[in-house]
Amino acid sequence: MNGEPERSRMDNLSRREAVQLMAGVPLLVAGLSPETIRRATAFASGAIADPRVTVPVFFTPHEWETVRILVDLIIPRDERSGSATDAGVPEFMDFILNDQADMQDPIRGGLAWLDNECRDRFGKAFVDSSDAQRAAVLDDIAWPAKARPELSNGVEFFNRMRDLTASGFFSSKMGVDDLKYLGNTVVAEWNGCPPAALARLGVQY
Repeated sequence: MNGEPERSRMDNLSRREAVQLMAGVPLLVAGLSPETIRRATAFASGAIADPRVTVPVFFTPHEWETVRILVDLIIPRDERSGSATDAGVPEFMDFILNDQADMQDPIRGGLAWLDNECRDRFGKAFVDSSDAQRAAVLDDIAWPAKARPELSNGVEFFNRMRDLTASGFFSSKMGVDDLKYLGNTVVAEWNGCPPAALARLGVQY
């Protein structure tokens, strides 16, 4: 990006431009290296500790607002843990996308697609739509097997965002706590796998 005029233009991509960007690269989240995930998680953790220094590098201000709403709809706050933004997922994504150039166009095009879809349906961008309106659009693209063919680009985008959101959330301290992961701890005495678990798996030793 070379200045604000270019960044502003990216917030107003036409439907054709958005689809062209989204079509460029297949799903890549699974290909991220453990080291990339580790660095992104560390960056997000630092950003949560001192939010004053969190200035998106990849996302434009409008995209940043859109992403923060979207990831919290994918992983909302509940009685078990905080939301995706509480875990630093937007910061995680910004780091990943700034680091992985081949992922940038599909995500940027997808965010523009989301705005265009909301404008077509409701006459306003995703961030300005009501909760019910946002849910209506996301419900149409969150289930690939049920999605209409003409929404295939939105489905691919949502899959990417869901993968990135899950990667960011479950690599964070909050996400690990949410999973109740018990690894990396000292076990004073190991008595083997519980009988109930063995029975469920249909194995014995």
